This record gives sequence, C-alpha cells and structure tokens, in this order.
Amino acid sequence: MTDRRRIATDRAPRAVGPYSQAIQAGSLVFCSGQIGLDPETGELVEGGVEAEANRALHNLGAVLEAAGLGYADVVKTTVFLAAIADFAALNAVYATFFADPPPARSTFAVAALPKGARVEIEAIAVRGGEPGAV
Repeated sequence: MTDRRRIATDRAPRAVGPYSQAIQAGSLVFCSGQIGLDPETGELVEGGVEAEANRALHNLGAVLEAAGLGYADVVKTTVFLAAIADFAALNAVYATFFADPPPARSTFAVAALPKGARVEIEAIAVRGGEPGAV
C-alpha cells in the first residue's frame, strides 16, 4: 500500500464529513473540492460566481501551501459549475491563478453543489520533478 499522509489547514474550510482536505500519496497530492466558503465564518461568500471562484481558489491555495506546494505544482483540476453559463466568468478568475502552461482541466455542469455553491474546484498536484520531464 502507498504511504498516505493527510494534509490539513485552518486557512481553508474544515472537512465536514469523512474526507480530508488533501491526501499526499507518494509525490502526488490529491486536493478535495473547494467551494467559495469563507474559512473563518463557514459561510458562502457573496458576489456571484466570480467571488465564489476566487474564494475557492484561495482555499485550494491554502491547502496546497499546507502541503508545501503552490499553484505551479498543480497538473490537473476538475471544475464543477451549477450553471454552464458561468463558464466564461469562471475562466476569467481561474486564469489569474495559474501561470502558463495552465494545468489540464475538466469542467462539468452539475445539478447542485454543497451549500448552494455555484462552483467547486478540486486539484491534483505533483511534488518535485523536473519541469518538462515525462
């Protein structure tokens, strides 16, 4: 079995169920989905999908930082949108967090998200390795 380590931080919303904010397995870090919850209040931020995406990505960044990583270490994200019409607004915020080349990404429209959120973002990051190495 692969050695697994839980990653946790108070700078992102706590897990409210039987899951971890992130798990490191070898050189990979699997980050659970983040929504636009303010980690101090536990409430969804106001301001629409842009504000929620911004907060979700800051929450994701806090989890990555707790793992000793950053946005540049992210190789894959999955984005869940409550309304696919928010795709362009999400992209405008998302692009400010990831340098070129951005990670691979899948985006799905879903029927609903926890707490009535408009967006949820999960990520996989890689620790170490040479840039461009395969």
